Amino acid sequence: MAMRPSEGTWLLMLCVVAVLTATFLFVIARLLRALTTVVASRMSRLVPRRVSNVIAVVVTALLVWSVASNFIVRTALNVLDSSFAELDRLFEPEQPRPADPEKTGGTHSLIGWEELGRTGRRYVASGPSAEEIRAFTGRPALAPVRVYVGLRGADTAKKRAELALKELQRQGGFDRANLVVITPTGTGWVDPSAIDSVEFLHHGDVASVAVQYSYLNSPLSLLVQPDLGAEAARALFLEIYRYWTSLPRDKRPKLYLHGLSLGALNSEKSVEFFEILSDPINGALWSGSPFGSRLWRSFTEGRNEGSPAWLPTFGNGQLVRFMNQGGATLPKDTPWEPLRIVYLQYASDPITFFDLRIAYHPPAWLADPRGPDVSPSLRWFPIVTMLQVAIDMGFANNAPMGFGHVFAPEHYTDAWVTLTDPPGWTQDQLARLKKYLASEARKPDTDLAPAYEDRGG
Repeated sequence: MAMRPSEGTWLLMLCVVAVLTATFLFVIARLLRALTTVVASRMSRLVPRRVSNVIAVVVTALLVWSVASNFIVRTALNVLDSSFAELDRLFEPEQPRPADPEKTGGTHSLIGWEELGRTGRRYVASGPSAEEIRAFTGRPALAPVRVYVGLRGADTAKKRAELALKELQRQGGFDRANLVVITPTGTGWVDPSAIDSVEFLHHGDVASVAVQYSYLNSPLSLLVQPDLGAEAARALFLEIYRYWTSLPRDKRPKLYLHGLSLGALNSEKSVEFFEILSDPINGALWSGSPFGSRLWRSFTEGRNEGSPAWLPTFGNGQLVRFMNQGGATLPKDTPWEPLRIVYLQYASDPITFFDLRIAYHPPAWLADPRGPDVSPSLRWFPIVTMLQVAIDMGFANNAPMGFGHVFAPEHYTDAWVTLTDPPGWTQDQLARLKKYLASEARKPDTDLAPAYEDRGG
């Protein structure tokens, strides 16, 4: 991952953490054993010893589960819920209300600036202007349309989706050449690297729309509100798609879906492909799809023989293609179907490649040849490797940009080029764009995002 080697003290710290963890688990185990012994001794006065032992184990398990779920877990979730709600309300001084009254959150907007939430305000405020795009490309450009509806915009997912459609219509989003329906991550975060790149590629002739469904980070959102993301993504897609199909085919924008991590999983659930066979959308870019993504798993497990699990090829490549840091595996002139699906993923992303089956079977992504960012020193051990990858999921967002679960704008650029065929770009111009977007994403003021934002997870 192009990182500096670990210091010599790292091994010592690892051992200390291991000893403390083992001691904690040992103490817990002894306390549970003592509790079981006490219950068994009391019950042995009433029933035979063997029966009392079984009852003691069951009672102890139920007691621990009850305390953990009803007190510890519930209290922790309530505290986290309150904390994330307050975080979502925060106003940051560097993100004032848009001066343009037509923008989302502006004076003419159907959605108040305060209703966008923290992640929504950041998304709306961070987009490139027409002047910035024009200055870089040297060609005429439009100001991209960015529509966002926060949790406080309306009471239900359906109402928020209806509001998003009205705001998109108000801003002329359907008059643009490209329309991207985004499903954000748990907190409502939209990766700027993904959207900035497509806006530059199409000279601002892009509209995008997103609806927030939670302010918890992705793991908590999936644990506490497992259906909200899919419900919100489905509601938004149906509202946009129904209106889009009512427009003349030669006058409507190309329609794409996008999601990162939990957003990719929920975006995948938003569309039933049999519903769109007669009038398909143009495609989807899903990055860092979690291991539970149904379509991703079916394509990966059904990959062509000989293609690696971390960068598969599927069929003739006309429906779905996988990409990583090195781009796609197929030649650029490979024909596409009208509906295109691109998966952007890194071999070092544990959120994509975790699997409970690793506990008893070596994963396919560990077979040779391995991904370029997977350590050749990594070996498979029963249970242990599964636990290692599970722990890695908690730190996947701490990887350098372009590895793990942190997706780089230059790789998004390649993915959007493959998916949308932006006209008029030479290889030299694309290289210059990728270098520019990478430098912007790595600036100190924007590089703070992984530290406190939910980047999927």
